[in-house]
Amino acid sequence: MGKLLAVEVIYRGVFQKTLAKNITRGVVLAAHNEGKLGLSFGRYGDAPERNGIPAKSFAIVADDEQTLEAGMAQYEPKQVDVTVVLDDTLSKGTESWAWYGLQPVHHALKPGHTLIVLSLQDAPALLKSIHRRETPYKLGILKGVTNFSGMWVYKDDHTDVRVLGAIAKALPELVGLKAVEQFIAEKLKNELKVTSAVLAFDRFKTVEVKAGEGNPEDLPKFELLKWEDMRQGVSIKGQPQGGPYKNDVTREVGGFRPVRNELFKKYSTRTQRPVVNFKTCTKCTLCWLNCPDASFDVTPEGTYDANLEACCGCGICEDVCPVKDCITMVNESEFHDNKSQWEAFKKNQDAYLKWLEKTIKEAEPEEKRAHGFRYRGQYKEQVTEALEVAHKA
Repeated sequence: MGKLLAVEVIYRGVFQKTLAKNITRGVVLAAHNEGKLGLSFGRYGDAPERNGIPAKSFAIVADDEQTLEAGMAQYEPKQVDVTVVLDDTLSKGTESWAWYGLQPVHHALKPGHTLIVLSLQDAPALLKSIHRRETPYKLGILKGVTNFSGMWVYKDDHTDVRVLGAIAKALPELVGLKAVEQFIAEKLKNELKVTSAVLAFDRFKTVEVKAGEGNPEDLPKFELLKWEDMRQGVSIKGQPQGGPYKNDVTREVGGFRPVRNELFKKYSTRTQRPVVNFKTCTKCTLCWLNCPDASFDVTPEGTYDANLEACCGCGICEDVCPVKDCITMVNESEFHDNKSQWEAFKKNQDAYLKWLEKTIKEAEPEEKRAHGFRYRGQYKEQVTEALEVAHKA
């Protein structure tokens, strides 16, 4: 038996499916140029990939057929040599459709190996989100804007070949730069992409992350029932309707909070979150009525507080809100917890409103959002902008 090497690419379902597939396919075809065998495949079918839910694509590479067949016999690799995260907001953890609860992005990464994150942030900023682990690893940042297209559209901004260049630098025994260059020249037939891959290879660097370093938050863990523990018959556990709740700051009881599934944390789907100006809220109920996930709690004062563990970041609340800047969607990378905004508002209104004003001012304008197909030609324009960032980074 020879050696089996594996790469996993964690991506936003639908938005980055084609991108992830192209990367893992590129790893395998580039490895073929070195006489190696390989296979690329995805996990989690079409349905769970909707709305940006985390999904994975894999590439496994081996020196001989027997080793490759042994790797193919697994549902997915239990351990990988490189993990690639295509959207830095996924650094907060991913909940796979195969459902093991929320997991750190480096959950399957072998000790001492490399986590590659596509981001404009630096390592200290990313480590505020990336959870700590008991073994050290390397963190490499591939500078660039997040590549979101969606459904039938693919944004060809060289993210695929830049990731291949970074993988070649991180794990040359998997695939070397020359093999990557040959794949791009022969299969993609694009010399500019060859240049992009080489630039990414030359610039890519890693930092050592020590054991215990990173986000100290304990992720929720749930034990799956064994077959003998399950109830008889086919049934779904019913949830109570909900009712008044106690505010942790004022200790006041009131408002309305629906009972939510304690096992399913939807925030791993989110690339943006709503921030709410409770001062200008007119209590019109539109956000509460239109939220597809019942993510708003009614406060004792009759305003609406987004429950940020249940919110998937769809942005419908911002769209239906009739008051300018009362609800604004802000990039998830700006935040490092899911605490109640209303509680912060009640604790210190002036401080909250100043934070809110600053946050909205720095928020990316709606027309710049990469995951919304808002007008014909938008993605073509964003390709040029992304390439400029990549070549300057």
